[in-house]
Amino acid sequence: MRTLDPALADHLASGVTTLCRAWRLTRRDGTVLGFTDHDRDLLVEGVTFLAASGIAGSESTQAQGLSVTGAELSGALSADALDAADLAAGLYDGAGVDLLLVNWQAPAQHLLLRRGTIGEVRCEDGVFTAEIRALADAFNQTRGRLLTVTCDADLGDARCGVDLAAPGHSASVAVIAVEGALRLRVSGLDGVAAGTFARGRAVFSSGANEGFASEVKAHLVDAEGVVLRLWQRPPFEVAEGDGITLTAGCDKRFATCRDRFSNAFNFRGFPHMPGNDFVISVAIPGEGGYDGSLRE
Repeated sequence: MRTLDPALADHLASGVTTLCRAWRLTRRDGTVLGFTDHDRDLLVEGVTFLAASGIAGSESTQAQGLSVTGAELSGALSADALDAADLAAGLYDGAGVDLLLVNWQAPAQHLLLRRGTIGEVRCEDGVFTAEIRALADAFNQTRGRLLTVTCDADLGDARCGVDLAAPGHSASVAVIAVEGALRLRVSGLDGVAAGTFARGRAVFSSGANEGFASEVKAHLVDAEGVVLRLWQRPPFEVAEGDGITLTAGCDKRFATCRDRFSNAFNFRGFPHMPGNDFVISVAIPGEGGYDGSLRE
C-alpha cells in the first residue's frame, strides 16, 4: 500500500484540488529534464519543470501480470525543451521517465505515480511522440547469450575484435543525389563491391544531419554509380554534398567471418549446432539392423 504525504493527503481529501502532472526525464548521460502541463514553471526536488513546453501525456494503461503497458509523451520541439538533433542522435533512447502528481500551489506536495523508460521515439514536422514503456518491459529484454548458429557479437566490438578502421572496413563518401528519404546516391566507393557496407553504419559527418546515425539497409551498385539505402529516415532534409562516414556490416554467418574478415577464431556463434530438422529425424532400420541413416 502506498503511503501519502499527510499534507498531500489532506489536500486530496479537501475536495478542491490544485493538481497538475509533471514528467521528469533522466537521460543515460545523467542529464535531468522536467516538464509540466501547468501554466508556470515548478521547482520539485531541485528540478525545474518547464511550463508552456508543449508537452502532454496520453492516457496511461495498466494491467495485471507482466504484460507490457505504458503511455505516450508528445509535444512540439523547442530549443528550451527538447532538441530534434538530440532526439535523432538517440540521447533519449532508454531514458528514465517519472510521472508525478504535483500540487502546483505547494510543489513540495507531490506523488510519484509511475515510472518507466522511453521506448520508440517518432519525430515528424517538428512534433515528437515518445513511447513510455512500463518497468515490466525489462522482462522482455534478452539477458545473457543465446545459443544460435549466427554470431551474437557486434562487428568491431571487443568480443569481435575486427578493426573497423582497417582499409576496406570504412569509407568516407559524399551525397551526389537524393533519390528518396531513405535512398541516397553517393560518390567515393569506386571499385568497392556491392553489399560491402550493407548492415553497416552510416554517420552523417556534415550537413543538417551531422551526427545522425543509421544502419545501412542496402549497398547497391548500378550503371550510374553507388546507392545507399538507409533503415532510418534522417530528421532533416539531406542535401547534395553532405558527408557520410561508413563502416562495414556483417551478416553474422561463420563463412563471412572466416572468408571476409579472417576472424573465425573470434566467431561468437555455434555454426555446427544441429537445427530443427535433426530433432525431428527418425532412424531407418535396415535388413541387418539400424544402418546409420536418418529420415525426416
